[in-house]
This record gives sequence, C-alpha cells and structure tokens, in this order.
Amino acid sequence: MFKKYKFLKISLLSILSLLLVVILFGYWFINLLPARDKTLISKTANEIPYLSENIIPKRGKILAVVTSTPVIEKNQKKTGYELTELSRAYYVFQANGFEVDIASPKGGKPPVVIDDEDMGVYDYAFLNDKEAQHKSKNTIPLSEINVTDYSAVYIVGGKGAMFDLPNNESLQLLIKSLYESNKVVGAVCHGPAALINVKLENGTHLLKDKEVSGFTSKEELFIIPEAKTVFPFLLQEELSSKGANFNEGTMYLEKVSHDKNLITGQNPWSTWKVAETMITQMGYTPKEREITSDELAINVLSTYNSHGKTEAKKMIQKLTKYNNFINRTLIAQHAVIATMKGDISTFYDLVSLVSFLKDLDKK
Repeated sequence: MFKKYKFLKISLLSILSLLLVVILFGYWFINLLPARDKTLISKTANEIPYLSENIIPKRGKILAVVTSTPVIEKNQKKTGYELTELSRAYYVFQANGFEVDIASPKGGKPPVVIDDEDMGVYDYAFLNDKEAQHKSKNTIPLSEINVTDYSAVYIVGGKGAMFDLPNNESLQLLIKSLYESNKVVGAVCHGPAALINVKLENGTHLLKDKEVSGFTSKEELFIIPEAKTVFPFLLQEELSSKGANFNEGTMYLEKVSHDKNLITGQNPWSTWKVAETMITQMGYTPKEREITSDELAINVLSTYNSHGKTEAKKMIQKLTKYNNFINRTLIAQHAVIATMKGDISTFYDLVSLVSFLKDLDKK
C-alpha cells in the first residue's frame, strides 16, 4: 500500500512539474511577441505615402469579385471573403492608377471574414475608407457587369468562394471574355475555384495545361481535417482534374503562378505579389511601395525553409533597418504550426529566430 501511494505521489509530482515547465515556457514564448500596435486601428489611406503621394493618373478599371456565401452548410461555420485578400489588392490596383469595382453573385453586402491576427495598416485603412466601404457593402451583382468596362478581373479568396463562384455563369462568361481578349485574370487562395468550369470558345477548359496555384490540399486539410466532406471538392484536386499544372509551394508561404495573362496565388500571403504581377502583365511597372512586416517575415520563413536557420539569421541581419518591422508574430505562428505537425526541430528553430529578432530589437 505504501509503495503504491509513493508511486502515485511521484507520478503526481512529475505531472505538476511538467505542467509548470509548460506554463513557464508558454509565458516566455508569449513574451517574445510584440504588443499589438493599437494605433493601426485608426489609420487611413491618406496617411500611407504609397497611396497619398505621387498619384498615378487613371489607367482603367479592375473588377474584384467576392463570394456571397455566408455559412458553410455542412458544419454551420461562418464564412465569406477574406478582407486582407481584397484590401491589399484593392490598394495595389488603386495606387497603380486603376479604379476598382467590387462585384458578387448576389450583389449588395457580402459576408466578410476579418482575422484580427492578420490585420495590417492597409487592412485597417480599408475599413476606414468611406469609398472602399461603400463599394464593399454595395457590391454589384455579377449578372449586371459589363465586361468591356474592365482591364482585368481579380477573384478574392475565402472559403465561401468554393460554393457560389464555380457555377456562376455570369462569372464564367466574364472570365472567358477577358481572358480571350488578352486581358488579365487574377485569383488568390480559394479564388481560383471560379476558374474550374470556365471553357474557352473552342470548347477546351481555360485551365488546360496552365500553370496554376491555389489553396493546397495540405493547407486545407491541416485547418479542416474533414474538408473532403465539408467542401464540394478540394481545390488543388479539382484544378488538376481540369488539366491545370498545379504549382504547389510551401504551406502558408507565398507562391504565385504567372501563365501569360492568368495569374494565381496559393494563399493570403500571396496577395501582394498576385496584384503587382497583374499590374506588370497589363504593361506597367508597379509603383514602388514599402514592403510590409508580413512580407518581411514570409521572406525570412522562405529562407529558413530553403536554406536553414543560419541563412535565415543572416537574412535578418541584412534587414537590420527592418528588425522592428519584421512580423515576428507570424514567424511564431509558423512555429506553432510546426508543433501541430509534430516537427519539433522546426519549432525550436523558428522560436530561436523569434528570440533572435527580439534581442536585435532591444539594441
């Protein structure tokens, strides 16, 4: 009896000790992250030099398309379009001389997904922009769009796009007409779902033999393990089934495919490059802008994935002037993802990079 009691006591102490270590590590980990910059919430477009200085004369119009789907029926989770995938592209187009209209299958006010952790200065500026808000809350029904008004179409992602964009005949006709007129078709994340049923005048799928990126099956299943039963299809599989050459990048890092006048991006972190590649394809040099904190973090993560921790540290040191600006929260999020995947080595490497960044910030 005494031995049994002693064993239980030792086991309890071991559990409590482990719990204490976890709590202390969690506290240390959280303290590696910067405090949220609350001043961003009130930012306006007029306060961003990229948007308020060296204004480019009007060059034309671009149509942004968002989903009208508010709820995923099979799990009753709210959905819609991703704000960051609209706001960032919206301002790239605007800064480069293009007026932006916003359309959706039903028109009116579409559902929007706002993730506080992903919000940056451009996203808050979009929420504080009266014109942008009017357009995003009073979208034009796709059936009323005059295709000849636009130089390009940009399909915004968000899980809702998987449900109401693939079979929308007005959108299919719009994409077909623009593509065959040698105008630009762009899409990001789940946005390429709008392409899967588009056929060209000769009857072939637009996607046939095209290099395309979109939200990958790995990314989808990692977030939603039951995705195969929740969605009508997995985007990567469906794009490939239509003849696309799917160009898969690293999970949750920037990846863009540029196949003539078709430009597609893998996930939200590909938005900036998709929008600026569209500008390039239209024959213009994208207006210079200050690289964002998210992009800097993605560059560090990409370097780590390609060349390891030592090279990632070297890159951080080269970006000395940006050390206070590199989004170390995003790097920490990738560390957590590594843990969820059971990749403890990557977790510790990324945590050490976050710690390294914080130490540099103190200097």
